[in-house]
Amino acid sequence: MSGEKDLQILLKSMKPEQNSGDYVFCKTENLEKVNLADIEMFFKEKEAITIILKKEIADTLKLDYTVIMSWITLSVYSSLEAVGLTAAFSKALAENQISCNVVAAYYHDHIFVNKNDVEKAMEILNSFSN
Repeated sequence: MSGEKDLQILLKSMKPEQNSGDYVFCKTENLEKVNLADIEMFFKEKEAITIILKKEIADTLKLDYTVIMSWITLSVYSSLEAVGLTAAFSKALAENQISCNVVAAYYHDHIFVNKNDVEKAMEILNSFSN
């Protein structure tokens, strides 16, 4: 089974869900001191490895971060070939001065927003299904 590609269906059925906890983006040169089970997501860039993990784990590991974020998952199974979903919700968030950091995984899109903006972001994202 492949994910949904139709933008209108995606927007109407994306059903955002807020994951519990506070999350941070950190960078590290290697993953030696980090338990892979503690990492929510990571991406190897040429400058360093970006890791996304719960704030309390980053604090325990004494990793630097600049902003505390909330994690929202769009529960719709979107195709990696879907066109326009990220543009639609990021535009709506931007119009409300909400920054978003998006990670597209195999099944779902994941949006990280400033913890202080999560309630408004959830309102905006839920408005697509109305």
